[in-house]
Order: sequence, then structure tokens, then C-alpha cells
Amino acid sequence: MDDIGSWVWWLVGAAALGIPLVVTAMPEFGMLAVGAVAAAVVAAFGLGAVAQVIAFLVVSVALVAVVRPIANRHSRQRPRLVTGIEALKGRQAVVLERVDGSGGRVKLAGEVWSARALDGDRAYEAGQEVDVVDIEGATAIVI
Repeated sequence: MDDIGSWVWWLVGAAALGIPLVVTAMPEFGMLAVGAVAAAVVAAFGLGAVAQVIAFLVVSVALVAVVRPIANRHSRQRPRLVTGIEALKGRQAVVLERVDGSGGRVKLAGEVWSARALDGDRAYEAGQEVDVVDIEGATAIVI
């Protein structure tokens, strides 16, 4: 056991921390593993056990304190790529048949959609460009 340097034990510890990282998908284990690698580097330079433990703690705590809040913030964000009807809101459509408060037809994203005006008193004639503000079922609400 004395033939194996302490840096090897830190690397074994890092690998051991990698196992629950893969199994549980908890990134904190990965951060602890990086701390163990930092301690292995300190041990490879011949510094003592106290310096190794301090390196492990400093790097691990720093990663958890810095990376974890950033990861949490990103996990709460909505995806930037919108799909489905959400992707159609805000797009322009071309009126194919007169659109008013009771109905009509528009060409939206290359497809023909039933449509109605958001303002029931307003009417849009064929050829006009309108903006889609909402989708209700299979009907585009336009202004």
C-alpha cells in the first residue's frame, strides 16, 4: 500500500464518485469528482494530506456554489425553440377569404387555416397581410 501514492487514491476516489454521477445523474457527484482530481494534482506535487484535503474541499465547494445555481437557472428557462401552435403566434398570414369576427381563411406557414378577427368589428380582405395573435383550436385569431 505504501508503494501507491496518495494521488492514485484521489483518482480512485474521483472514479468512484463518477459511478453515482452516471447512475443518479446528480451533477454534484461530478463536482466532487473534480475536487478529488484537484486533490490528486496537489498530491502529485508532493504536498501533504492537509493541502490535499483543502484542495478537495475548496474546488468541490466552489463548483457546487458556482455551477449549481447556474444549472438550476438554466433548467427553469423555457426552451428557445418553440414548436406547434406556439411557433405560429406572432407570425404573419395572408388573407385568402375575407376575415371578420365570424370567420374567414388565411394562409399561415404554408397551410390554409380558418381565421377570425380579434376585433369583431374589423374585416380584412383577400390579399392583406395580418398578424396571428392566438390560435384557438384550428382557428387563427388575427389582427
